Parts: sequence; structure tokens; C-alpha cells
Amino acid sequence: MTQLTHFDEKGQTQMVDVSPKLETERIAVAKGRVYAQNLTIQRIADRDFSKGDALEVARLAGIMSTKRTSDLIPLCHAIPITGVTIHLSTNLAESCVEIEANVKSVGRTGVEMEALTAVSVAALTVYDMCKSVDRSMQISDIRLVRKTGGKSGDFRAE
Repeated sequence: MTQLTHFDEKGQTQMVDVSPKLETERIAVAKGRVYAQNLTIQRIADRDFSKGDALEVARLAGIMSTKRTSDLIPLCHAIPITGVTIHLSTNLAESCVEIEANVKSVGRTGVEMEALTAVSVAALTVYDMCKSVDRSMQISDIRLVRKTGGKSGDFRAE
């Protein structure tokens, strides 16, 4: 059975000691979607909201959240982020906003949680920006799709 790294032999919560690990380049890519009414997606695409450009505000929120992940997830390490890109696009055919976060670091632990946080916060921001016209929006499909670097090696979702 695989031992959970965030618990010691007595079952007590611990923060993993990453000091013995080598510093390597770490990259994580996460994706997610915000489903909404077609009219809402069209308004997002047209940048037609009184609060501003929903996609650009969500992009900024996603970027900012990567730097705060360790404040939000109790056992995450505060790590130096060397790069973040957030791609948001409207998909009228599937009536959603598609979100992808790419996060990079050179360090001793991965950036999967930072990428997932970026997508989550960007999705929440889309909801916040558009809730005045569509409270039925659904945040969905948030997942890690790829990661590279570190002892555990590379991962690519199927």
C-alpha cells in the first residue's frame, strides 16, 4: 500500500520535507470549463459586461492565485513561480468558457496545485463577472492534464 506523504507513521498531518529533493524545472497544465447559457457565452465573447472584460479579469485572477496557492491549500509549499500563462476562450458550440493554465517553476516540488488553483479561481471569476445575467452557470471539468519534472516523472492525462 502506498503511504500518504502528508501523514506521518502515527497518522498525524505533516508538511512534506522537500529539502533532500533536487531542484528541477517543474511544469503543470490544468484545464476546466464554465458552462453557461448561449447568450451569456456570446456576451463574454463580445466583451459585453458592465463589470468589464470577463476573460481578461479571469486571466488576471488566475495568474494572481498561483502566487497564493500555499495560503489556500494548507500543506502546499510556498514556491517560486517562474511563469504562468492562462488561456481562456469561448466555445459557442458547447456553450462554455474553456480555461487552461500553464505554470512553471524551478524548485523541489511540483506546481500541480498552482495550476489547478489558477483554473479554479479563473472559473470562479468568470462566474462572478457574469452572475448578474446568468446564475445557472456551472463550473466543471477541472483537472490536471499534464505535468513534467520531479522524482515521480511525467504525467499526461488520457
